[in-house]
Amino acid sequence: MKENSLWKDAFIRLTKDKWALASLIIVVVYSLVAILSACGFIAADWAQEVGASNLAPNAEHIFGTDIFGRSVFQKVVRGTQVAMSVGLATSLIAIPIGVVLGAVGGYFGGWVDDFITWLYTTFSSIPNIMLLISITMILGKGLFAVYVALGATSWVTLCRLIRGEVMKHKEREYVQAASAIGGGHTRKLFKHILPNVTHIVIINTSLQFQVAIKSEVILSYLGLGVQGEPSWGTMIDDAKLELARGVWWQLAGATLAMFIIVLAFNILGDALRDSLDPKLKGK
Repeated sequence: MKENSLWKDAFIRLTKDKWALASLIIVVVYSLVAILSACGFIAADWAQEVGASNLAPNAEHIFGTDIFGRSVFQKVVRGTQVAMSVGLATSLIAIPIGVVLGAVGGYFGGWVDDFITWLYTTFSSIPNIMLLISITMILGKGLFAVYVALGATSWVTLCRLIRGEVMKHKEREYVQAASAIGGGHTRKLFKHILPNVTHIVIINTSLQFQVAIKSEVILSYLGLGVQGEPSWGTMIDDAKLELARGVWWQLAGATLAMFIIVLAFNILGDALRDSLDPKLKGK
């Protein structure tokens, strides 16, 4: 009987996991909400007053209103756009850095590997939150600073994983066969080795997404993140003064939205690891 490819087998195993499918649906829904919000189809008028100040949740406003009478639900939706954009931008910056440095270090070894190992060890030795705060203070407050800060500090884990896998793969028969027919370093690394470690990139991306979302919330809560528009972090920061007056719905809305997407990414990341890791095949 013909054996399925790694990707086909992973897809079959993933579709059999109901929790993974539910998590994937949640991620897709959040992504669609973020896209529609970015295009101005929904939550475009989040700053408009829609009711009385600090109106409790009701049939018309399911998350109530804030101190300025703005819809908390629309602010949560707008915050979804910010959160998903941070996860995407962080991945687009961190993945190329981590993959290239890890692959080059693992493949060439020697002083190149020593330098890259020293580089990611240095980054990982600095407390992450302190590094994030430092970079955002240098670049200035705002969403762009959050993108750069998170992207510049999130490549370390992926780099270490890719380096280790490339070190194992470069000694295998298919790479030696490529050398025997005259394949150069670039061809062997990017055409033969990296496609065999792609599953690590996918798994790491799914896990990194939720880390980036939580980090953005922390930075915005500290006043170093998003400026001039709602994010879950700024909503939580605003809510700390409202709790004393019994106004809990802004905190609940932002926290619930963040909890759902972070949990979904965690479950999806575990499912992708179980499905894509060849060492776990058949277990």
